[in-house]
Amino acid sequence: MSPREAGALEPRDPGSIDRRRFLRLAVAGALVAGTTPWAAGCGRLLDWSTGQQTATRRQMAEVTGATGTSTTVPAAGGATSSTTTSDTTGSTGASGPDLVVVQGADPAENVRRAVEALGGMGRFVKPGAKVVLKPNVLTGRAPEYAVTTNPFVMAALTRLCLEAGAASVTVLDNPTSSARPAFEESGIARAVQEAGGTVKYLSGRNFEKVEIPQGRVLHSWPLVTDIFDADCFINVPIAKTHGLAGLTLSMKNLMGIMGGSRGIIHVDFTQKIVDLSTLVRPHLVVLDATRILTANGPTGGDLADVKQLDTIVAGVNTVSVDAYGATLFGRLPTDLAYLVKAQEQGLGEADLGKLTIVREQA
Repeated sequence: MSPREAGALEPRDPGSIDRRRFLRLAVAGALVAGTTPWAAGCGRLLDWSTGQQTATRRQMAEVTGATGTSTTVPAAGGATSSTTTSDTTGSTGASGPDLVVVQGADPAENVRRAVEALGGMGRFVKPGAKVVLKPNVLTGRAPEYAVTTNPFVMAALTRLCLEAGAASVTVLDNPTSSARPAFEESGIARAVQEAGGTVKYLSGRNFEKVEIPQGRVLHSWPLVTDIFDADCFINVPIAKTHGLAGLTLSMKNLMGIMGGSRGIIHVDFTQKIVDLSTLVRPHLVVLDATRILTANGPTGGDLADVKQLDTIVAGVNTVSVDAYGATLFGRLPTDLAYLVKAQEQGLGEADLGKLTIVREQA
């Protein structure tokens, strides 16, 4: 597969050139060693990831006088008009705020407002682009059980991508149960198809072993090839508890692009999920907190475990989105070991007091 001629979607900082050259050499070495032709795609994704990370760091550097953020979520249904507040007094920068949090009764409208506040879908999706959306479709559960990403959220993102000129929108995940029933039971299959997207049911042939040049423990793994052939990759997790990870948000959701024996990933999970995140950095992250699963995650129990928040959190950095996601459960970002490690390795900012966060009520 030959690399695309299109570059990163975000402007690149000259200071990141050496790092990109190093990563390209690492991938080239893997090609010589005969690992996988899809490593070329990895190099392209790493280019994009570097561009996204550079832009995020640049806008964080422009933020001054941060006053911190609230860790509480207002009660749903309290607002009838649109309001916007910012938790910092500094500039939001040319690329917009770090995070946007929108609350309202309509999940699709929440998504639209969140993406718009980040600069619009055109910032991420260019005309003719191939887009991949990655929800959490762990297993077949109805939407009200908060086990899978809300279908209205998926439909809204699909429409926004197509309206921005996307040539195709593909939705995929690697459930722990049979894929087709899981997508159908979750409501995502119908929602995406009616919005004009395509659900792809993965098989073993959709995964190739990919080198992870910056991995400290996880050095290679079979990953779904579609994300490396896409022009834009959007991570769309649901917020819920997890027995091992504490919470499963956007970083943990990346396990759904992994093939092979994924149970092994839970051994030394903290480092391995960070290793994966050094390679795969989505262009956009939209955290679905329409309903959150507060207990018995990730597969869920009964409706008593579900809390309705009617909230969407969106940003360009996985670590920052997950840091805010922790507060939805009354936790601190530092309560999640993988977030602490990810920040230490320079993958993003988990200190919410250093971020520009815009809140809206629809």
